[in-house]
Amino acid sequence: MKVIKAANYDELSRKAAQIIASVVWNNPRSVLGLATGSTPIGTYKELIRMNKEGDLDFSQITTVNLDEYAGLDPSNDQSYRYFMNDNLFNHINIDKNKTFVPNGLASDLSAEGARYDAFIDSLGGTDIQLLGIGHDGHIGFNEPDEVFYKATHEVKLDAMTIKANARFFENEDAVPRRAITMGMWAIMQSKKILLIASGDDKRDIVERSINGPVTPKVPASILQCHRDVTVIYTY
Repeated sequence: MKVIKAANYDELSRKAAQIIASVVWNNPRSVLGLATGSTPIGTYKELIRMNKEGDLDFSQITTVNLDEYAGLDPSNDQSYRYFMNDNLFNHINIDKNKTFVPNGLASDLSAEGARYDAFIDSLGGTDIQLLGIGHDGHIGFNEPDEVFYKATHEVKLDAMTIKANARFFENEDAVPRRAITMGMWAIMQSKKILLIASGDDKRDIVERSINGPVTPKVPASILQCHRDVTVIYTY
């Protein structure tokens, strides 16, 4: 595991974007695993800048996202499909037909999870998986639990996650209580993993994730078992 301390959020974003760009430069047909949340926004802005300046081409890229809220239409401005379009896809030369997000409107989320896993397998997995980290150590929406869930699955969101995400909604009651998330298998099968964390409030959980015991009670701790992980943080 490579751990990099950035001087500030802007440097974190630049370093993260450079790592993702290097994957694309090495393989213009890369499969990128992407994440939502406030921390990746700066990284996406950097990738947009590089694309606009002609330094980065997304025309042959495929993307798969980690998760989606259950019950939100993709046109809803709080859905993760909307987030990705608004913060990245609408601003780069990517074929949106090759950008994928789990279907949170599926009538059977278990079946949707199996379909999503099979699809990722058909792509050969991801070349890089971008991750944020929650205050409770969740990656994607893999919340603290007694076991690591392997497959893409439906999850009941932890109270801490709901509270943290309430800032994006009208109020806490408006935050969906369920989501569908990529499981640990697809995340850990990625050839490369990039975890980014910003803010002093993430200090404790980052330390526990990279230096503490590997336990499903701190989901991100499983990354210690991956062969190629880069963590970029700023506190």
